[in-house]
Amino acid sequence: MREVYVHHRITTEPRAWRSVAESLQANAARQIGEVGGKLYGIWRSQIGRPRDEVTLITVWPEGTPAVQTDDSLLAGVEYIRSCESAGMVPTLRPLDPTPPRLQGNYAFRWFETPAENWQKFQDLSAAAWPDFEASYDSQVIGLWRFLGGDGTVWRSLLLTRRPSLSMWERSKIPEGKMEREVRRKLSERFDLSDWTCVYTMTLLTAEDADDTVRWT
Repeated sequence: MREVYVHHRITTEPRAWRSVAESLQANAARQIGEVGGKLYGIWRSQIGRPRDEVTLITVWPEGTPAVQTDDSLLAGVEYIRSCESAGMVPTLRPLDPTPPRLQGNYAFRWFETPAENWQKFQDLSAAAWPDFEASYDSQVIGLWRFLGGDGTVWRSLLLTRRPSLSMWERSKIPEGKMEREVRRKLSERFDLSDWTCVYTMTLLTAEDADDTVRWT
């Protein structure tokens, strides 16, 4: 049985993101664990998303409805205005549900890719990632494809960790042959999709360092 990951975008009352995040971090693992789920990570906005928004990814047995994950995850948590959740399955990564543990700059990049381009999209990703990770001290955490849809366009989420925001900027300006080839492959992948966007976040469940910067 494969795991299903669920992406949760939680909007809080004004100035309540920290209270909500702390409540979720303290209780989510236990609450969802009681019904078979696992907490994968909790993130907050760095660049490109509202301040009063918290993102979670949880892991569940195949076939668990997203609405059921919300009921168990959010029980007893105050100051929540809304929660949008969507199920997704891993493709090339992650290979297992071991959660990310290092603080850093996490880029959430979304794609909508025509089904006929999907295999080439994955092939270019797999070819680019080893040199990308070596060049920028970075890690590709996962590439998930969302469940649902009519099968003509695949919606996906690519989650990538870099050690800092400066490295995120640095990775966009290739230096040397290897980095230029990485950028060529990623640019070709970029052009295969109908739509894409990116924003960055930091990991509230990191084990090595807290994020105390006021990003927004």
